[in-house]
Amino acid sequence: MFTDESGAIPFPAGAWTEAGSLFRFCPSCGSPRLVSDRGRRWICPDCGFEYFHNVASAAGVIIETRSGVLLLERAKEPQKGKLCLPGGFVEPGEGAEDAALRECREELGWAPGRIEFIASYPNLYRYKGVPYATCDLYFRALPPGPDIGSLDPDREESASLRFAFFEDFPWDDIAFGSARRAIRRYFRIPAGSVPGGDRQAPI
Repeated sequence: MFTDESGAIPFPAGAWTEAGSLFRFCPSCGSPRLVSDRGRRWICPDCGFEYFHNVASAAGVIIETRSGVLLLERAKEPQKGKLCLPGGFVEPGEGAEDAALRECREELGWAPGRIEFIASYPNLYRYKGVPYATCDLYFRALPPGPDIGSLDPDREESASLRFAFFEDFPWDDIAFGSARRAIRRYFRIPAGSVPGGDRQAPI
């Protein structure tokens, strides 16, 4: 089991196996004998169908401005009302860097000219009752940063923009444990010293 430097498990042990009960019939032949292997793989003994519920990739960007690190207040579930970094899932045919820049353009109306990789962390993303194990890749935006007044956030995705400095960072309001870990690494904060810890926020 992967743990971070403080020994904390990034999300509750076994949570990703919950997907095992979601599918009861083979999508190929309709057999009710579909078998789940810990919610990661489904096998049909009748027609040989096999499906893997693999880890999904997501990318996020830490953007520091004169007003602090840019955060988005989530306007949708999961974690509606919590704060997150600009970012989202990597789409087919994209690299993580491409996804990070695309998500910035979609969510902010702006994207950095250059980004630099920070780290990747596992995460658990529940959407409409389905748990998705993800590998979240985080980048930092290199200067110059955005003109805050020119940002045009997507209001369907973000209720508001927030900015926070290290001294008063809202750790308990960050939506995802992987983002807290990436921000902590960006600030070079020792493991185990972040209020609220590194675990996934309650879903």
